[in-house]
Amino acid sequence: MHMKLFYTKLFGGVPLAENTSQQRSSRELIMLNEPISRVIPKMAIPTIVAFLITSVYNLADTYFVSSLGTNATAAVSVNGSLDQIIMMAGSMLATGANSYIARLLGSREKEKANRVLSTAFFLAAAFGLIILGLGTVFIDSMVRLLGATDSCETYSVQYATYVLLVAPFMATSFVMNQCLRAEGSAMLSMIGMGFGGVLNCFLDPLFIFGFGLGVTGASMATAISKLVSFGILIFPYLTKRSLLRISFSRFRPTKEILYQIISVGSASMFRSALGVVSGIALNNIAGSISDSVLAGIGVSTKIMMFPFSFILGFGAGFQPVAGFNWGAKRYDRVRECYRFSAKTALTGSVIAGLALGIFAPQVIQLFTESDPDMMYIGSLCIRLQCVALPIHAWGAVVNMFCAGLGYVHGAMLIATSRQGSCFFPVLFPLAHFFGGTGVAATQAVADALCIVIIIPILRKVMRMVNEAEAEYRMQQKG
Repeated sequence: MHMKLFYTKLFGGVPLAENTSQQRSSRELIMLNEPISRVIPKMAIPTIVAFLITSVYNLADTYFVSSLGTNATAAVSVNGSLDQIIMMAGSMLATGANSYIARLLGSREKEKANRVLSTAFFLAAAFGLIILGLGTVFIDSMVRLLGATDSCETYSVQYATYVLLVAPFMATSFVMNQCLRAEGSAMLSMIGMGFGGVLNCFLDPLFIFGFGLGVTGASMATAISKLVSFGILIFPYLTKRSLLRISFSRFRPTKEILYQIISVGSASMFRSALGVVSGIALNNIAGSISDSVLAGIGVSTKIMMFPFSFILGFGAGFQPVAGFNWGAKRYDRVRECYRFSAKTALTGSVIAGLALGIFAPQVIQLFTESDPDMMYIGSLCIRLQCVALPIHAWGAVVNMFCAGLGYVHGAMLIATSRQGSCFFPVLFPLAHFFGGTGVAATQAVADALCIVIIIPILRKVMRMVNEAEAEYRMQQKG
């Protein structure tokens, strides 16, 4: 297939390079006129697939390493917090840029959108380099802080070494991935994330067993896969096959751009930061009980990324659509975006929760056959989170809704509740009184408590939409 035709298909039939204005016109028509029940799945399904594939390759390391023993499994689980630290560096810039770019494109300010993208990209690269430098220098202390026990510290260092090397590429990939979705190119975003995930599943057994590299091999496989994803994601920006452009000449860390990115992205940053802190706290408490509890919590967390991928994918799919229509003052479609996404996420979470909850022991058994404590803790953790999954799904949709419309305060409160204000008050009491069982129940209990925060925020953001619509109609009449 001719390369131009290939990319044309990736972008949903929109002609590329030669006719940027036609790209814009076509995407505007899709965002503003195509039925919500069609445009959101068109945006969300590639993202869901990409997240699912990413979940597979995050789990692949754990699956293949599990044959090396519980200590190795625990080490990979501990380093999940390192991934979250790198994610934190990129997610604030990615989420903030995504929301701002969607609104700018909705109001036809393309060049400003280019400056926002370039600024977010190079700032993410700088954050990644800082993580690389500090993590390499203090790697032993870092893995201990992340929750590594004496028995798994060596494995943890081995795994962290190569992941740190690609931190700048991982951070910038978050930005490019989300901004591709903001301009309506969710399919290319999926290919960038998905190809790296598939590659990791092939490289893991080759490096771990074929080359006899063990945990180091898993880390190398992950690093190579991340580099490949970066290359795929940056290609359209460098070859004028995307609507937007990345260039250092467009790097503009102005007060306005930084405020717009950080004000919205801070919710994502705090959510990621709390995810890191809560993960470290969970790892340290679980590790103080046993490596089996640590491994069971770590494996169950990665397994739960599968239903979370559905939730986050739908949220990421409808956020740019809601933001685009908000910028274009199509308030009827903004409300429709929320209703459709909430219903879909709730329905999907119930189905996924039932299926995963029923077969939780069988799933955990894939990662251990000789550690009953790990099987018990892992299965319990999965089943309890499945019960609370619909609340988590709804909260994620409302959070993305707030972010898409620029309602920073609401997005912040929801983002920081699940692993912050609703998490830490129950973690220590549950762990103290119920041990490993209490640790396994912590996230589910926190998810259930989040409902008291979600309801008032949803009411407020809906009032904001109604008031903006009333004001716009008054202006039109005047």
